[in-house]
Amino acid sequence: MAASSKRDYYEVLGVERGVSADDLKKAYRKLAVKFHPDKNPGDKGAEEKFKELGEAYEALSDPQKRAAYDQHGHAAFDPRARGGGGGGRGGGFHDPNDIFRSAFGGQGDLGSIFEQFFGGGGGGGGGGDDSESGGPSRGSDLRYDMEITLAEAVNGTEKQITVTKPAACDPCSGTGAEKGSKRIRCIQCAGRGRVVVSRGIFSIQQTCPRCEGAGEIVDKPCKACSGDGRVNKPSTITLRIPAGVDNGTRLRSSGNGEAGHRGGPSGDLYVVLHLGEHDIFRRDGDDLQCEVPVAFTQAALGADVDVPTMTGKAQIRIPAGTQTGTTFRLKSRGVKNIQGHGVGDLLVKIVIETPTRLDAAQRAKLEEFAKLCDPSVNPQSKGFFDRAKEFFR
Repeated sequence: MAASSKRDYYEVLGVERGVSADDLKKAYRKLAVKFHPDKNPGDKGAEEKFKELGEAYEALSDPQKRAAYDQHGHAAFDPRARGGGGGGRGGGFHDPNDIFRSAFGGQGDLGSIFEQFFGGGGGGGGGGDDSESGGPSRGSDLRYDMEITLAEAVNGTEKQITVTKPAACDPCSGTGAEKGSKRIRCIQCAGRGRVVVSRGIFSIQQTCPRCEGAGEIVDKPCKACSGDGRVNKPSTITLRIPAGVDNGTRLRSSGNGEAGHRGGPSGDLYVVLHLGEHDIFRRDGDDLQCEVPVAFTQAALGADVDVPTMTGKAQIRIPAGTQTGTTFRLKSRGVKNIQGHGVGDLLVKIVIETPTRLDAAQRAKLEEFAKLCDPSVNPQSKGFFDRAKEFFR
């Protein structure tokens, strides 16, 4: 939007040019609450007005910006007009949601602000809670952290876990009422599930603290659950872990979270997986890595070497002259991709082991072997010392 086509900031906020800082904030707060997107879901017009209000309030609430605006109008924030700072929306303006929080004292997130000012009607949170009518509400989701072995992650497995969580009370079947009791209208909210309180310039709706938004209470609460309709119970859940899961993978067990209120559906259980360390293998994405020690005679002469895999023994042929760090790739011996994109590889790194316990005969043979070796037998050593000879002078 060009600077010349914007509405006057004072007009946007509905105030006179000489308005005080306090009255400016009151005007902004009243209009920002009215046009906030969370109170007007899907209304693009309200969203644009909310942004326009944030831009106007940020400019006029800052004494320096306000003085510049009073002198130059919108051109004060247009770098093309004044050759200076700003840029972006109206000259360096911030996220309108940040301005909104700042105007309300920086309290919490939008969910908590709307919990206070709209009685939970905004902020977009919640798992299907029908708090406006006090009807059934969905139970909360739960998290469970589980450690599994690398073998279980590679091959897949099935686990049983026990979770203690709120479940429907058996004696009252989740109603919260003793058998034979009846539900009566809450006298505190007159059955509306809401109470209205005054806070400054606002009339604020809040969930009724007595009936918790239901609009009704029972004359004889269930003794087993104290009228809540739920009690903590251990629940055993069978969880199938597919092959290919990784550290941090989150699995959802539908309906195994907390039981809902007033007959609402249960939440979900999210199981977060943590892979333990393995003695042999290390995982790198869908590949597995391991180090295999070989005797220096095998590396010098070449040999067939047995190597472990997650599905059993395999064999690789190492050629004569193999050096430490040489890596061999065994195709499709790694981890199955959880999205179905094939199977990773196994990377086998060779580590040449120097013998440490030589008897006299073995030592004599090695000394004889060393006398037979000229520099060409160890070309890497020869090349290194040729390059470094100036440092040995």
